[in-house]
Amino acid sequence: MKIVTRTTAINNLKKYIGQDLRALALKHGITTYETGKQNKGWKGLVLERLAGLQTNVSKAPNGLSYELKSVAFHYVKNDLVPKETMAITMINTAELKAHSFFDSHCWNKLKAIIFCAVKWNGKNSNDGQLTKVASLDFSEDDGLIKEVKADYDFIRAKLIKKGFSTLTG
Repeated sequence: MKIVTRTTAINNLKKYIGQDLRALALKHGITTYETGKQNKGWKGLVLERLAGLQTNVSKAPNGLSYELKSVAFHYVKNDLVPKETMAITMINTAELKAHSFFDSHCWNKLKAIIFCAVKWNGKNSNDGQLTKVASLDFSEDDGLIKEVKADYDFIRAKLIKKGFSTLTG
């Protein structure tokens, strides 16, 4: 297994800023819309490949000590803004019950992220450009992490006390 450091992954990705991700997907044999249905994960698969990573379906971070995440951005009143929130991980009820935030795989993924902003050009658009690559490092006392931890703790407590079916949104 080839180990790709975070610095290497960032440098690899920055080479592709402004390029059409769909053309790169086709070059790397990644299906986008060719089956008649959209492959919702195609941009993430392309970014993994461009970073130098192998496709990773495990819940562990993508790289040695970092997670690669992307969010679609679009223009609203001439400002490029996120189109949607960024999912960090899926809820696993057994693990959520068993682990506090700083012992969770959510924290393992969140504490060191390579963040990729991808321009969204409309539903079922045939293209998308990588617009920015940033490295985000968080510590346990960062304000944002305190907010995420509070959300995690709330969800965890609700799951433990009232069950999975009470979780919504």
